[in-house]
Amino acid sequence: MTACRPRNHDTERAALRAAADRLLDGTPLHSKSGRLTVTELLRESGLRRDAVYGIHKDLVEEFQARVRAQHHTPALARSLAEENAALKQKLAESASALPRERETTAALRRLVGELDLELHAAREGADGAHITNLPARRRPVRGG
Repeated sequence: MTACRPRNHDTERAALRAAADRLLDGTPLHSKSGRLTVTELLRESGLRRDAVYGIHKDLVEEFQARVRAQHHTPALARSLAEENAALKQKLAESASALPRERETTAALRRLVGELDLELHAAREGADGAHITNLPARRRPVRGG
């Protein structure tokens, strides 16, 4: 069997307080969402749920009280909301431009089709006129 290392309650309390501060400041290190929940507090602190609720329940309650007392959105949530609004605006602009682009594309496809038919007719000599072929485009010589 492996021997359990004795827990340092002061270190655990310091880790919980630091994690709470980071979450409330909107600068989490270990939490992906940055939500102000006890689950995210535990993830941020790196401590097990049973250890926290067994001995440090007062710090969990303190964190929950600080969350309730907080009258502003954390910086992380605020920045995500701003980014979301900017992306929604960009999506709306793209969605409004899409019908115009589709019309342009359809017109260009029709034009290419007509030009292809004219070229085919000219090559076949359908109108009986003598058609002079233009010389192939010459490419510039590189290196002088």
